[in-house]
Amino acid sequence: MEQPIRQLARLYGIADSYLDFRGRPTTVSVESQVAILAALGVAAADDTAAEKSIHEYETRRWTGFVPPVVVASEGLPVTVPVAVPVDLAAKKVDWSVTLESGEPRSGSVPLSKLKAVEEAKIDDLSYRRLTVELPALPLGYHTASFALDTGLQGTLRVVVTPEQCFEAHAIAEGKKLWGIAVQLYSLRADDNWGVGDFRDLRNLIRLSAPLGCDIIGLNPLHALMPANPAHISPYSPSNRQFLNVLYISVEDVPDFTECEPAHKRVAEPKFQATLEEARATRNVDYVKVAAAKFEILSLLYASFRTRHLKEHTPRGQAFRQFQEIQGEPLKLHAIYDALDGHFRLQGPQYWGWPSWPEEYRDPASPAVQRFARERTEDVEYFQYLQWLAAEQLAAAQSTAREVGMAIGIYGDVAVGANTAGSETWSNRHLYLQGASVGAPPDALALKGQDWGIPPQDPVELRAQQYQPFVGLVRNMMRYVAALRFDHVMTLYRLWWVPRGLLSKDGTYVHYPLADLIAILALESQRHHCIVIGEDLGTVPEAMTGAMEHYHAYHYKVLMFEQRPDGTFKRPDEYVPHAMAVVTTHDLPTLRGWWEGSDVTLRAQLDLYPSDELRLQAHDSRVRDRVSLLRALVAADLWRWNEGEPLPQYSAALSRAVHAFIGLSSSNIALLQIEDLIGMTDPVNVPGTDTEHANWQRKVSASLTDIFSSPETKDILAAMDAARKGVNPNA
Repeated sequence: MEQPIRQLARLYGIADSYLDFRGRPTTVSVESQVAILAALGVAAADDTAAEKSIHEYETRRWTGFVPPVVVASEGLPVTVPVAVPVDLAAKKVDWSVTLESGEPRSGSVPLSKLKAVEEAKIDDLSYRRLTVELPALPLGYHTASFALDTGLQGTLRVVVTPEQCFEAHAIAEGKKLWGIAVQLYSLRADDNWGVGDFRDLRNLIRLSAPLGCDIIGLNPLHALMPANPAHISPYSPSNRQFLNVLYISVEDVPDFTECEPAHKRVAEPKFQATLEEARATRNVDYVKVAAAKFEILSLLYASFRTRHLKEHTPRGQAFRQFQEIQGEPLKLHAIYDALDGHFRLQGPQYWGWPSWPEEYRDPASPAVQRFARERTEDVEYFQYLQWLAAEQLAAAQSTAREVGMAIGIYGDVAVGANTAGSETWSNRHLYLQGASVGAPPDALALKGQDWGIPPQDPVELRAQQYQPFVGLVRNMMRYVAALRFDHVMTLYRLWWVPRGLLSKDGTYVHYPLADLIAILALESQRHHCIVIGEDLGTVPEAMTGAMEHYHAYHYKVLMFEQRPDGTFKRPDEYVPHAMAVVTTHDLPTLRGWWEGSDVTLRAQLDLYPSDELRLQAHDSRVRDRVSLLRALVAADLWRWNEGEPLPQYSAALSRAVHAFIGLSSSNIALLQIEDLIGMTDPVNVPGTDTEHANWQRKVSASLTDIFSSPETKDILAAMDAARKGVNPNA
């Protein structure tokens, strides 16, 4: 008989085994499962405790008359399970649906005509689960109510979804697109304030579109912590539903032209000297940039209140409409930012909501509500900043369409949020503090990874009718035309590391993939937004099948597109419904990979468990370089004979490699701006201070210099020709 702890773990979607990156079965220890159950708030210290928790789980499952949410497909009947106590002797169930549009629908059905799918006895009470079939409903989010003739009733959300995600018209018509990926913060310009901003994004769009570029890929733009500008990781954001306000181009804010104090302050020689210093640094000086931007933005907000909010101008009304649309999530995020700033001024002992006084850790507490009332303008200031950022990002996407880009901006969604940030504070029940998200040992991180990000409780996510997921996706898709999910397996499973254990001692916890990807398809269609899933590493068949069913784009990285014997796949072997890239933000640049500097750096940082594995990595890279060169030769993109020395990295080699993915069957090909000639060569190793440094680094030249370079023009022309099916060497 199966051990009760194992049984309980299965009920909560906690894996007891998995295949490692070499495909070998690996058993998860009972101790790891117990620790993850504890993080979920489920007692399982021994068999007796586990049996009690199983009973509590089954009791909740059967005493809930209807589930919190049902996700159904468009054009098909909606099946809703209802748990009926047999002793009630009910005869019929009445149902009503209020469509998203407000239109009502209703009906009634005898229980005797319903199909029974399950029976159980809980505490001597018998239950029978029956399925009620509602007629097909239109796409959208609807509210359904059910009631037995004995009085038992319940309400749930019904989500009706399309069969696939949105596809760009140009791709549907057979065009193969290409684009440029950029870390927005890294862009250098003569007129920005020391960090790449939304003006630079518009300039990049205008410079690249005439060359044939149809898409601009961005790093996550999620909100960070304005009160702590030294926290810079875009993959550890405060809140993924909102934007990083440091990307605001201050001088492009309409209120700047009206605000004389802001103009005077910016024109002062000392302020201009500060901006020159910020622009001149090799790395982004986030603290200096934030001080300059927030000083002026606070003046703009004061002017905006006087000129527009008090006078109820159209601009003031537009802001009020933004507040209304964004609703409670925006209000909570702004309250968090105001509270965070308030407490950090009192000393370094305050570093986020877990360090705040107890009465402020609950967003619904009287203390928080009192703070929000007493500091109305402080809270509204942060709402104002979000509005400005949203306006400028939307304007960048409009620019992309105006200059003829088929897609425009593609955004990036981080795996999770910072444990001390706004997103976790705003929804304390959803995020668990007793575990963190990471990755099992793999070829890139042989000791495993612990990202320090708290996981979402999948049971609570469903109990909240998936609203946190809907809100995140919807807000991101408002401003972009394609959305990439970093580590798309988050829709299916995440590697949980219990607090106090090593990352290798974690295991996978499963999420409701079928529901989440269907909702993603619905939002994709509504916002005309392509979905891209970063599906690298060990990808279960269930995840691959779901992506293919819903036409979500795969993510194909040249460095990993190899056959079992180490040879690189030919361009025509690439998956069509995919985005092909040479490298990514958390891998070495093409130059770094070719020269092996990432292998050297890993050794310096002691990331190899043994000298044997270090030597294997070195030898493997040597073989991979030879293999890639052979692939380029076979594609008629390079001249080289076996036995000759390997070429040094050069603009010509970069051109050949990018033409290679340009010739691929994938519908979209993307190159990193760092791989264009003249760029610095940041080598990025996940989970180290090196990655932290890469989040600060600027490219070595301005956009104007990059796009005027003959080498850059040649690389981009080769990519454009290849996307049109022409070998640039022909």
